[in-house]
Amino acid sequence: MLRAKSLFPAALLVVSSLSAAAPPPAEVQIAGAVQAAPKDRRDGAEVLGYSPEGKLVTLRKGTNDLVCLADNPSVENFEVDCYHKELEPFMARGRELAAQGVKGMDRHKMRWKEVDDGKLALPKQPRMLYVLTGKGFDAASGTVTESYLRWVVYVPYATPESTGLSTKSSNEPWLMYPGTAGAHIMISPPKK
Repeated sequence: MLRAKSLFPAALLVVSSLSAAAPPPAEVQIAGAVQAAPKDRRDGAEVLGYSPEGKLVTLRKGTNDLVCLADNPSVENFEVDCYHKELEPFMARGRELAAQGVKGMDRHKMRWKEVDDGKLALPKQPRMLYVLTGKGFDAASGTVTESYLRWVVYVPYATPESTGLSTKSSNEPWLMYPGTAGAHIMISPPKK
């Protein structure tokens, strides 16, 4: 019995690092997903993850204003995201369009137009998105291998003039997609 228990965390690590595999158990997806959130916000975050059939489902209801998205088991590298719940309609629409094969700038422009037309909700005030990437998630230790965390602050319709930010990509905060519904401040620290 003790031997079986000691193998369980190792089995979870193997399962969670396989690409195009069945999703790991819900508790492993939840533990991985919340790694993107600030530590004091993790316990209350809602978590979206994958059913055994690969469908996106709610794995845990939230009690605060964050939604965390578990790692997609069909994608090779590890990525989890946490964002303010008021961004969920915008994010859900992005996932819906991607599932329909609409990618890249076309997907962005479609969502921005829907926001402009009042068909898609997007908060007018700044809202946070945390993106954590890595090589994999070790469920036993609760750590992401070769982790890299970047921050995104959605500021719809912001411009360089309204923020004082550059629009040139750098390791300093900069403004991406200025003047659009999808304008956001990128904060990408240097990689180790």
